[in-house]
Amino acid sequence: MPRQTPGLPSRQQILDFIASSDTPAGKREIARAFGLNGADKIALKALLKDMADEGLIDSAPGRAFHKMGGVPKVTVLRIVDVDGSTPVAVPENWQAEGTPPPRLRVVERGRRSALGVGDRILARTEEAGQGWIAHPMKKLARGEELVLGVLHREGDRLWLKSVDKRERREWPVSDAGDGDAGDLVLAEKTGRPPRITVKVSERLGDPFAPRSFSLIAIHKHNIPNVFSEDLIAEAEKSARQDLGQGREDLRHLPIVAIDPADARDHDDAVWAVPDEDPANPGGFRAIVAIADVSFYVRTGSLLDREARKRGNSVYFPDRVVPMLPETLSADICSLKEGADRAALACHLVISAEGALKSFRFTRALVRIAANIAYEDAQAAIDGEPASVPAELVDVALRPLWACWAALSKARDRREPLDLDLPERRVVLDEKGRILSVAPRERLDAHRLIEDFMIAANVAAAKALEAKKAPVMYRDHEPPSREKLVTLKEYLKSFDLEFALGQVIRPATFNQILKGVAESDHRQEIMEQVLRTQTQAYYSPANTGHFGLSLGSYAHFTSPIRRYADLVVHRSLVSAHALGPGGLTADEAEGMERIGETISQYERRAMEAERETIDRYVAAFLATRVGELIDTRITGVQNFGFFATVVGLGGDGLVPVSTLGDEHFHYDEAMQALTGESTGDRYVRGQEIKLRLAEANPISGALRFELAEGSSQRPMRGGPPRGGRDRKDRTTAVRRGRPANIRHKGR
Repeated sequence: MPRQTPGLPSRQQILDFIASSDTPAGKREIARAFGLNGADKIALKALLKDMADEGLIDSAPGRAFHKMGGVPKVTVLRIVDVDGSTPVAVPENWQAEGTPPPRLRVVERGRRSALGVGDRILARTEEAGQGWIAHPMKKLARGEELVLGVLHREGDRLWLKSVDKRERREWPVSDAGDGDAGDLVLAEKTGRPPRITVKVSERLGDPFAPRSFSLIAIHKHNIPNVFSEDLIAEAEKSARQDLGQGREDLRHLPIVAIDPADARDHDDAVWAVPDEDPANPGGFRAIVAIADVSFYVRTGSLLDREARKRGNSVYFPDRVVPMLPETLSADICSLKEGADRAALACHLVISAEGALKSFRFTRALVRIAANIAYEDAQAAIDGEPASVPAELVDVALRPLWACWAALSKARDRREPLDLDLPERRVVLDEKGRILSVAPRERLDAHRLIEDFMIAANVAAAKALEAKKAPVMYRDHEPPSREKLVTLKEYLKSFDLEFALGQVIRPATFNQILKGVAESDHRQEIMEQVLRTQTQAYYSPANTGHFGLSLGSYAHFTSPIRRYADLVVHRSLVSAHALGPGGLTADEAEGMERIGETISQYERRAMEAERETIDRYVAAFLATRVGELIDTRITGVQNFGFFATVVGLGGDGLVPVSTLGDEHFHYDEAMQALTGESTGDRYVRGQEIKLRLAEANPISGALRFELAEGSSQRPMRGGPPRGGRDRKDRTTAVRRGRPANIRHKGR
């Protein structure tokens, strides 16, 4: 129970005082305001600590308190943007974990703005209407900006090269600390342009060593990757809990978990049998059992606050940065073969046509019959030798495949977006060295698990809606008109019609892809359709899921690795009175803010994972520098074109300056460069052999050159794909273009 001593102010009284105080409110000011002395002061200190642990208040630098999610009355701000003539700032030391820092409009005195991006100020703040404003009190020295990079030596001087492939500058090193040439380091920028130098603050080791590529991404994106001792202790204590009374015992059922062979955790398991109810002829009963993380991770605990701070687990080829300590994520919450585990079970009744006839949720006790790799499950169903006992194939896998046949019918009726784009898989040996990089094989076993998970996610959303309980939806909005116009222009280059006046549904895009099923450009068109889609996000407001063609959709099936799913579990526990670990009132009120935060962290994880794969691809190709590589042009700009390695991915640039001395016309609509005298043409989607000139594993960047003297030639003459001849369009030379480029506008 929270501490409360007679004579002490209440929590609300303290919050009201902090909010109304004209000066920073520390422990001394609070004690003076409420006339506390002696033992009451000691009790106040304990109460303030409780309030901080409960997420009600936080302390700013100088030990003044403010409401969690609020801004101190006086604090240090950093200018991050200028909106017109108004600087926009954020608190430099933001303490509210899991909450993005607020943006404050800075009201300057005088007619001309003296503040720019990067400046730091001591400011007095106040909340005004829908936002915050800041009044500068003093301009401070610029804060130091951290750069992640690799040291190299030129002559007698060290230089720092950033790991960000978009950053082409290098900085002289003023203080190398214990770093030396070849080291991966974190460094602080010092000075002002143009005289910026860097000072090494931390040496991270050899950037080419096994498992360094993920470390680069972790540091670059500020991904929390260390659990405190207190948090680990809390996880171990939570893991020792009795599983509790009142759980439905499902240990007699042959429930199986089907996952990647290299899975680090096991959130979900499935079971199905034909339904014997005469009212559901040809139908099925199924269970999707999900790790009961809400039982172990309670709202407001250290575990919960750290999980929200991370938002999700981040998966790299060599490691996982888990949302929860491994005591929970890889052990007690992971659904392991032969072990009794706490689960939240989604019971589904499915018709012969795949419709969800009914569903219910229970807290259960499960004992997984087997952890099966996708490849083994598929081989067993296909009748090939596999490491799955024949008895288990009959009682577990075959009923699952039969039920999936029904779910597939419902999926076909929905016509969700069907983009079959391969995922790259990096295979490492036991020392972290690269064995292979290749597209991950797509099996029916993958689709089966996806469809069972989608059914459970839909059931979770609808079950909460029926109870009028809070839902953390997984929203995916239809494409914007601007993106559809871009797609229409793009498809014209393939002589494909796309009407903007029609009602846009996922099936609209599927029809386009069916029309190019045998085309060499199908992959390229799929990628463009993907770029047309909006970014999915989490929110308590339901806008539907366009890509899946579903009206209500939530994420329920991965609470070990996604905070959104944990929130949905808590809401189900509360709405269905399933015991402890439910959603609190404060949590329900803060759903919008939680959704925004975890959506940001999801994007952070996706970018870090993608960049790391690019680094592994570059490292894998580093031994092939100088060779001719099969590539496909993925983008064309006025300064050159980008190409990706067929079958591996990884983008590289071919600068227009390397294409020859003639002028090249750039057609923006056609995404093409055409030589004025030779007619040589480079166009998006074209497959071409290029010489690999550079592969930089640190940045993940590739650089290509034309293959001089090879039999590979660029396209000549007319349109690249049987499209209309656009040579007669007027060209215009644009200022600022490369010398051998003439730009053809839209």
